[in-house]
Amino acid sequence: MGSTTPAIRGGAVDGQGTRRRGAVVAALMLAMALAALDSTVVSTAVPQIVGDLGGFSVFSWLFSGYLLAVTVTLPVYGKLSDTFGRKPVLVTGAAVFLAGSLLCAGAWNMAALIAFRIVQGLGGGALQGTVQTLAADLYPLAQRPKIQSKLSTVWAVSAVAGPGLGGLLAAYADWRWIFLINLPIGAAALWLIVRHLHEPAREKPENGLHARVDWAGALAVFACGGVLLTALVQGGVAWPWLSAPSLTLFGAGLALAAVVVMMERRAAQPIIPGWVWRRRTIAAVNLALGALGLLMVAPSVFLPTYAQSVLGLAPVAAGFVLSVWTLSWPVSAALSQHVYRRIGFRDTALLGIGLATLILCAFPLLPYPGSWWQPTLLMLLLGGALGLFQLPLIVGVQSTVGWSERGTTTASVLFCRQTGQTLGASLFGAVANGVLAARLGGAGDLDSVTRALNAGTAPEATRHAIADAVHAVYLGAAAAATLAFVVLLTVAPRRFPVRDE
Repeated sequence: MGSTTPAIRGGAVDGQGTRRRGAVVAALMLAMALAALDSTVVSTAVPQIVGDLGGFSVFSWLFSGYLLAVTVTLPVYGKLSDTFGRKPVLVTGAAVFLAGSLLCAGAWNMAALIAFRIVQGLGGGALQGTVQTLAADLYPLAQRPKIQSKLSTVWAVSAVAGPGLGGLLAAYADWRWIFLINLPIGAAALWLIVRHLHEPAREKPENGLHARVDWAGALAVFACGGVLLTALVQGGVAWPWLSAPSLTLFGAGLALAAVVVMMERRAAQPIIPGWVWRRRTIAAVNLALGALGLLMVAPSVFLPTYAQSVLGLAPVAAGFVLSVWTLSWPVSAALSQHVYRRIGFRDTALLGIGLATLILCAFPLLPYPGSWWQPTLLMLLLGGALGLFQLPLIVGVQSTVGWSERGTTTASVLFCRQTGQTLGASLFGAVANGVLAARLGGAGDLDSVTRALNAGTAPEATRHAIADAVHAVYLGAAAAATLAFVVLLTVAPRRFPVRDE
């Protein structure tokens, strides 16, 4: 197969090439900021949005619809970037995301806003996957931690600043500005990409196949992912797990999955090639980062509830307890290169996920009610452990493939992580509600119990029940971390088959 790289790729570049690469990196950081800020900015403006548009019963689809669109389009954009190049995919995705942002700002009711959020997600899938792929294209292996740590820093800053920015815009301007603010940021990123990213013409593949896209397979992947993820997102929330809607969606999703397998086996250039799962390194990283997505749900979703309901912290202080892991994660990721250059990608990731398992197991051992610094310290340590785990796997797996397979490989990794997060939200929600039901005699779910506690209408025993529920979720996250450890130990090769550059 032919291969090509951006004209500004790392190595020996002149001053103009260095400046051009710097401009592209700035564009990638801006594009990543669009995707990273999106959910955190919107979350704090929900009361104002619901107050203006109504639709309280379905507002959760502002997030679920966006997440579904991002997740199911990742494999499609990965294949497109390998087929036609990164630049056209990134430019198209950014344009779709900005068009969705503009439409969201003009939404006239909740249904329209949800539909336009899905449009945003269709562009967001291109932003997330293509930015990560270009980051590997631009730098040789020795320098990839530099760009990855910059992108991790963008996520960290967005996680901390996003809620505050959304709250300020909703309180002192109008909630529609949380979408309009995307336009100048996205326009700057587009201008830098169009002006400074130059990819050479693709070489003709050695097997003689012309660049074709398996559009039927892409549609099948989109439909299958959308149905299954909807079943996971809505199960136990909009309807019981064993109800007719849940069973119907899961049944339809499994049938569509069988259709996808048959279609992709017959396609000349499938959207999800079989080699993604036949190669030990890629399969192991996919499964390990799927487990990462699963375990990340425990702190990101349940820790703020624990901090407010059990520790009695205000929302801002509870947000701080969670946000500290976004400070240690990028620092640890940036330093991980000094470890994996000595002991390898797999063993560095094993070290990180092993430490993460111990930290997650330590959370249920915290005293009741405890002090704020105790979970804060654990989160700081957890961020450091996960930085040591995730970045070596991403850099390592991207280094085992050539240019023409890197987009598909990166998209498969991100798809598995996103799917893990969706599965984790459903699974751990069921675990938390089950523990509460056992402790309180079936009195409501976590959301209703938390609201009653905050309103001062719940007894002290409820705080104990919430603490037990969150402890159970953290033990579930520790089990997911253990699964990642076992997968890497038994499936991944000790030395990743890194390609010469």
